[in-house]
Amino acid sequence: MSHTSLSSAPVQNQRVDPMTRRAALKRAALFLGVALTPSLIANVLHAAATPGAKAVFLSPAQLDLVTAIAERILPRTDTPGATDVGVPAFVDLMLGNYSTETERKVFAAGLDEVNAASFAAHAQSFVKISATQQDAILLKIAVASQKKEKTFFHQIKELTVVGYFTSEIVGRTVLHYDPVPGRYEGCVPISEVGNVLWTK
Repeated sequence: MSHTSLSSAPVQNQRVDPMTRRAALKRAALFLGVALTPSLIANVLHAAATPGAKAVFLSPAQLDLVTAIAERILPRTDTPGATDVGVPAFVDLMLGNYSTETERKVFAAGLDEVNAASFAAHAQSFVKISATQQDAILLKIAVASQKKEKTFFHQIKELTVVGYFTSEIVGRTVLHYDPVPGRYEGCVPISEVGNVLWTK
C-alpha cells in the first residue's frame, strides 16, 4: 500500500469527528469488498485504534500474534502500518466489547490455526518466522476461506482494515482529512496541489 505523501501536521491534539469516521468506514468497505453491517458501524464509531494501548481481552501471546498478522495485512511502507496506528489494540477492544461469544471462539481458534501452520512448516511460532514465510501461511488460510463466511481470516482482515482506516493518524496523514477546506477548485493540475491525490 503506497501513497505519494504524508502530511507533516501534528496529530496529537486533533480529533476525527463521527462523520469523518463514517466516510473512513465507507473507504474500508471498498477495500474489504463487502457491505459493513449497521451494528459494526455503530460499534466502530465508539471505538478507536490507539497506538500503545494495552490489551484487555487478548492474552499477551495472542496480542503478539494479532500484531504480526495485522502488520502483514497492512505493513508499514511510506505510510504507517497497522501497528503504528494501534490496530492490535482496536482488535482487542472490538473482540472484548462488541463481539459475540461465537465470534470470539472462531477468532481464538483461528489464531491457534495460524500458529499450528507455522510450527508445521517452520518449527517456529508465527511471530518468529520471516515476513515472506508469514505471507505464505496467510495466503493459504485466505485461499481456504474463499467461498466460506465468517471465518477467522474474514474477521482479522475486516478488523484490521476497519481499525486502520478509522484511526486518527490515518484520517489525518493518509486520507488527508481537512475539517476546514478552502475554496473549491473543480479541476486543477495535480502539480499545483503538491502532487497529492486527495481522498475522494
